[in-house]
Amino acid sequence: MIRLTWRQFRTPAAVACGALLVVVLLAALTGPGLAHAYSTTTTACRQAGDCTSAMADFSHTDGVLRTALGTLVTIVPALLGMFWGAPLIAREIEGGTIPLVWTQSVTRTRWLAVKLAVVGLAGILVAGLLSLVVTWWAHPLDQAAAAAYDTFGERDLAPMGYAALAFVIGVTAGMLIRRTVPAMALTLFTFVVVRVGIAYGIRPRLISPAHRTLALDPASTGFGSSISPDGMFNALFNGGPSSALEPATPNLPNAWIYSTRVVDDAGHDLTDKVLDADCPGMASGGGGPAVPGHVPVSQSAQQQMQACISKVGATYHELVTYQPGNRYWALQWQELALCGTAALLLAAFCVWWVRRRRIA
Repeated sequence: MIRLTWRQFRTPAAVACGALLVVVLLAALTGPGLAHAYSTTTTACRQAGDCTSAMADFSHTDGVLRTALGTLVTIVPALLGMFWGAPLIAREIEGGTIPLVWTQSVTRTRWLAVKLAVVGLAGILVAGLLSLVVTWWAHPLDQAAAAAYDTFGERDLAPMGYAALAFVIGVTAGMLIRRTVPAMALTLFTFVVVRVGIAYGIRPRLISPAHRTLALDPASTGFGSSISPDGMFNALFNGGPSSALEPATPNLPNAWIYSTRVVDDAGHDLTDKVLDADCPGMASGGGGPAVPGHVPVSQSAQQQMQACISKVGATYHELVTYQPGNRYWALQWQELALCGTAALLLAAFCVWWVRRRRIA
C-alpha cells in the first residue's frame, strides 16, 4: 500500500522538490550578502551611536524578494490542501478505483491511513523546509525590523501547522463532495477563513497579554479620529469606548501591541464626553483636524493641546496591552499544537466516515 501511494504521489512530490530547490538556491545566492550587509550596517551605526534609523532603513532592503518569499510561505499550505489533499479521495471516487483497491486485501482503514500518513507528512515536511529556508534568509531583516509578530505566520513552526490543517481540510472536502475541482475550491475558501480566524480571533487569546502603564506625554500624544483603525481595534478587543486622544505607540522591540488606551486608575476609558468637559472643543477638532498622520498646527494650538493633555494626564494614563517578544516561541508552539490537534481530529473523522459510509 505504501508503494502504491508513492507511485500515485511521486509526480506531485517531484514538482514540490523542484520548486523547493529553486527557493533554496535563491536563498543561498542572496542570503550571505544580506547577512554581510546587516553586519556592516550594525557595526557602522554602533560606531555612530544611533542604530534606530539605520535599522529602520535596512529592514526595507530587498523588499520585493522578502515579500515574495513571505507570500510563498503563506500560500503553500493552501496549495497543498488544494492539490494534494482535495484529490486524495475525490480522485479515487471519480476514477472508480476504490472498489478495486479494497478487493486486494486492503482494508478501508489501512488504505486511508497510509495515504494520510505518506502525503500528509510529505506536505508538512515541504512546508517546514520552506519555512526554515525563508526564516534563515530573512533573519537579518527581521532582526533589523524588531517586529517578530509581523511575520509570525511566515516563520518557524506555524507554516507546518497550517500545512497539516490545510491538507486534512482538503481530504475532508474531497471525501464529502466527491468531486475534485469543487473540493479544491471549498478547500481554499475554508482554509482562508480558518487562517484569518486563527490570526485575528484565536492567536491573540492563546496567552493572556501583558499590560504596561505609562504617563501621558504631552509631546507625543495627539488627537485623531474616533473611527480610526486603532479606535475600532480598541473597541473590538477591549470592549470600551475610544476617545479622540491618541497616545504614541511605545517602542517595545519585537512586541505585539494589541492596543494603547487612555484609562483612569479604575480602568475606565477616557471618552470624548469627558475629554470635552476637561478641554472644551479639543475632542471635536478644536485643537486641529482629526485626521490620520501629521498635520501642521499653529504654535498656540500646540500649546493648547499640550496643556489639555497635561490636565487629562492628572487623572488618566496610557495603558498598553501587548505580547512581549519573549513569548514568541510559546505562541509558535501553541499555534502548531492547535493546528495539529485540529488536523488529527479531522483525520479521525475521515477514517470514521470511510469505514462507516458508502463512498464509492
